[in-house]
Amino acid sequence: MAIDIKVPTVGESISEVTLVKWLKNDGEWADRDEVIAELESEKATFEINAEQAGIIKQVAKEGDNLAIGDIVAHIDTEAAQPDTKKATAPPPEKAPEPQKKPAESKPVKTTEEDAKASPVAAAIIADKKIDSKTITPSGSNGKILKQDVLDILNNPGRKPGVEAFSRNERVEKMSNLRKTVSRRLVEAKNTTAMLTTFNEVDMGPIMETRKKFKDKFKEQHGVNLGFMSFFTKACCFALQQFPAVNAYIDGESIIYHDYCDISIAVSAPKGLVVPVIRNAESLDMAGIEAAVVDLATKAKNNKLTLEEMSGGTFTITNGGIFGSMMSTPIINIPQSAILGMHNIVERPMAVNGSVVIKPMMYVALSYDHRLIDGRESVGFLVMVKQLLENPSQLLFGKDPVEALLHL
Repeated sequence: MAIDIKVPTVGESISEVTLVKWLKNDGEWADRDEVIAELESEKATFEINAEQAGIIKQVAKEGDNLAIGDIVAHIDTEAAQPDTKKATAPPPEKAPEPQKKPAESKPVKTTEEDAKASPVAAAIIADKKIDSKTITPSGSNGKILKQDVLDILNNPGRKPGVEAFSRNERVEKMSNLRKTVSRRLVEAKNTTAMLTTFNEVDMGPIMETRKKFKDKFKEQHGVNLGFMSFFTKACCFALQQFPAVNAYIDGESIIYHDYCDISIAVSAPKGLVVPVIRNAESLDMAGIEAAVVDLATKAKNNKLTLEEMSGGTFTITNGGIFGSMMSTPIINIPQSAILGMHNIVERPMAVNGSVVIKPMMYVALSYDHRLIDGRESVGFLVMVKQLLENPSQLLFGKDPVEALLHL
């Protein structure tokens, strides 16, 4: 009996997916619940499994756009499972033959690759210790010529056979994920009154804290102490102080949130994704770091679920890991604000009339001016700056002495 494997329902708003990759070949056996293909919606990549064990008969092709409910493959459940456990007897060992010392005037060809190279090319390959697999042969029957080897030596790092000033063009189909990112970015620019305010943070105190406690933190909690936990914690306190930054507009209403679901922008193989750390305000530093590692790993392996990327009340993005010094991040709609982190650069700063070299980071807050006023946006960013420059305040969200005195 053959059963149909169909595209499952993956979300209320999703009506079409793309077959990205077959993980089982046509005619290949699949066990029950074994992953047979990867599908991509406009929001995420997900896997489709074999509902029963049997032989796969592919119906859709890689790159096909499929509607929900379309047939991806058939599985012949009555087919016999191929026997893959038959052992093959190893070939009998041959006694090593005595090697004859070659004449010094004749080149020695020790590999198949050497045999496919001209004598001069083979001599250069041996002398320069070049991997012959990296050489593109131009001779007849795949023979490597002298010029082929010289091209590798004269143009290191450039793919052999490619012109230095090539004008080739490639056409690739835009993925559903990239389509969604493009649409949402344009929508954010066209539907919000977006402005950006900037500030700078002295990262010295945080760097000293990490240096002092990172080994003990890793030993006790099993995760590294990174910058993201400090920024997330600081943002959570500031969001509770400035609730408009943690809200968004819904028609003619404003939706406020008494919790902080922090979206973190992560660069995945197929584009930018923003998984969410739920109730980040209730997590300690180790909990935030563990959540960041988990979500980033899933993003890298295309394992994020729609639920893990849905929602979010505020976004943090770190362009500094790519070397960005300053940028104006675009709001992740329907949210009303996004914080941009950047790289840390040692710069001369004036401190009490003296010039001091400090590790500084520019931070940027892009916000929807329809909901957030200048006082709130600037006040939010200043509070984030103060908390980061005084890590001890991240325990209470204010100076510990003021907290003790209820000031």
